[in-house]
Amino acid sequence: MSIPRFLDIEYCQTEDALFPVAIAWSLADGQMKTVVITPEESWLPEDGGLGDIDLLYLEEQGVPLLELVQELHQDLPDQTVYVDGIDPDEILVDLIFSAVSQDAPFEVAPVSELISGLDSEAIEDRRRQLLFDEGLEPQLPENGVYALLLLAQEEGLLDDL
Repeated sequence: MSIPRFLDIEYCQTEDALFPVAIAWSLADGQMKTVVITPEESWLPEDGGLGDIDLLYLEEQGVPLLELVQELHQDLPDQTVYVDGIDPDEILVDLIFSAVSQDAPFEVAPVSELISGLDSEAIEDRRRQLLFDEGLEPQLPENGVYALLLLAQEEGLLDDL
């Protein structure tokens, strides 16, 4: 059975900016990768106001976009990658790849296209409940991916994690 791939992106959103700060995705074997992202200079607002985002941390710990894009090309070529459908994940994916003048090697689709037995609201309720039941911080992208993997497992779309 082919394991569906999932992706979640944590992001900064202010009046003047929207950009990714961390990303997690699942692999063919159900494992996950997660990285902090070094932001592009052009993504940052001129006034420097980023809310509670620590820019120094992102610059010191983040992965450069070119490295991230290369890894995503390796891990997710010609895949449909499912997202929770709540965040602006498609816009954020476009930002990442357009910053290095490339197209994403995968298609982004809401998880509701994968799990057809539940409507979007029921899927989101169940995803949130899984995060709560597992004691996971919803802001961390790896937890978002893990919750989607658990949801897919519940729906019989993959073997035991």
